[in-house]
Amino acid sequence: MRYLVTGDAGFIGFHVSRRLLSQGHEVLGIDALTDYYDVDLKHRRLAILGAEPGFRHETLMLEDHARLLKLFGEFRPDYVIHLAAQAGVRYSIENPRAYINANVVGTFNLLEACRAFPMRHLLLASTSSAYGANDKYPFEETDPAVHPITLYAATKGSTELMAHCYAHLFHNPTTAFRFFTVYGPWGRPDMAYFLFTRKILTGQPIEIFNHGESWRDFTFIDDLVTSILLLAAAPPPPADAREGLKPIPGDTLSPVAPYRLVNIGGGQPAKLSELVGELEKALGVEAVKVFKPLPPGDVVKTFASAALLEGVTGQKPSTPLSEGIPQFVRWYRTHYN
Repeated sequence: MRYLVTGDAGFIGFHVSRRLLSQGHEVLGIDALTDYYDVDLKHRRLAILGAEPGFRHETLMLEDHARLLKLFGEFRPDYVIHLAAQAGVRYSIENPRAYINANVVGTFNLLEACRAFPMRHLLLASTSSAYGANDKYPFEETDPAVHPITLYAATKGSTELMAHCYAHLFHNPTTAFRFFTVYGPWGRPDMAYFLFTRKILTGQPIEIFNHGESWRDFTFIDDLVTSILLLAAAPPPPADAREGLKPIPGDTLSPVAPYRLVNIGGGQPAKLSELVGELEKALGVEAVKVFKPLPPGDVVKTFASAALLEGVTGQKPSTPLSEGIPQFVRWYRTHYN
């Protein structure tokens, strides 16, 4: 099959592309290679992908609609996995325009390309931040998500709504999924576990927000990729073709479109202190800790309901921090010598 993966030089896009190539699929990757974080890390990921047969990369801003449309017409993907985005909760406070351009305009252009060249299934990345100020746990896909507390969350929630409209109007089967704190080898340097590792190894203090009382539903990258590809194989059926299908409890199938929204998280939140403890154990170094209040845009807790994901795919993320963190640390020590 032909897969078009946006954000292929990014953390998640790299791992998704690598898994697809290992399964013998053809992958066209698109990435703008922006300098939001270390571009050299992105080039190193692309070098690994470039060594695999069936891979092609194009450096492209999704805001370039004409070129994007041309690539779709040339490649004619069977599946599109849209992972490219301007990420980062706190950075959206400093540079909001980057989020409107990349996330809203870029996704609109992608949806227009999918409209022009229909495919078997469009998969669209969103975020647990979309739940915003919700304080009902676990977060279920049917919970209202109408009170985002950062522009990042607002733009990702907007792309979910846009994708639903296009699925209804133009009948492209679409699955949107909300990620929960993804971590692992080749990760993003702006993420807490990555920052903590660098600072612990260099003897610098680490800042622990909310005075250590924050919780996150950590998702190991290998589990995430497995979930995405299982979801790719389960496109939501059109509204008029569901007779006789066994209903899934808590399903978010749209009543008017081949569209579904799914959490990708294991439903096992851990306190930030547990993450630090696993890093200290894997690194063999005790961290110097500085406790600080919760910064603007952060939430106290994320907690995914994994029931729908398990109902659709038969599995859910299950790698504990005690297994995932040592894998990250081994990669970090190798990559940074």
